Amino acid sequence: MSAGTDVDYAEVMRRLPHRYPFLLVDRAEAFVPATSIVGVKNVTHNEPFFPGHFPIDPVMPGVLIVEAMAQTGALLMSKTLDVNVADKVIMFMSIDGVRFRKPARPGDQLRMEVQVTRARGDAYKFRGETFIDGKLAAEAEFMAMAVTVDQPVA
Repeated sequence: MSAGTDVDYAEVMRRLPHRYPFLLVDRAEAFVPATSIVGVKNVTHNEPFFPGHFPIDPVMPGVLIVEAMAQTGALLMSKTLDVNVADKVIMFMSIDGVRFRKPARPGDQLRMEVQVTRARGDAYKFRGETFIDGKLAAEAEFMAMAVTVDQPVA
C-alpha cells in the first residue's frame, strides 16, 4: 500500500470536527478518492463509556460503532471533496440495515471498511462494515452530506 493512501491522526484531526471523547477514528488507510477507505479505531479500557456500559464485562455501545463508521465515511468525503472544516461540516443524514454481529471490547481494534455506493454533489451514500480480528462485527448503510457551517451572529 502506498503512503498516499494513508491518513494519519493529525490529518484526521484536521478533517473531522470531532474531538475527544467523541472522535472515534484514530487513523485510516487504503483511501481511494470517491470510492473507499478503511478507518481504524483502537478500543481502550479507559474509554469514557466503559464504566457505565456493562462495567463487569465492558462492551462498546453499538451506536458508537455506527458513529465510527459514519466518521470514517465523513473522512472519505472530506478528503475526496477537500472540505475546509471552517466552511463546511459533514452531517450524518440516514442509516439503514444496521446489524451487530460481534461485541467490541477493550483491546479490540475496529477496522471500518467503508465504500461509496452513490455520490451526487455534496451527498454520499455508503456501505460500511466493521471488523474485529477479521470477523464481521457490524454493518450498515448510511448517508452523509457536506453542509455549509452557520456563522454565529456577532
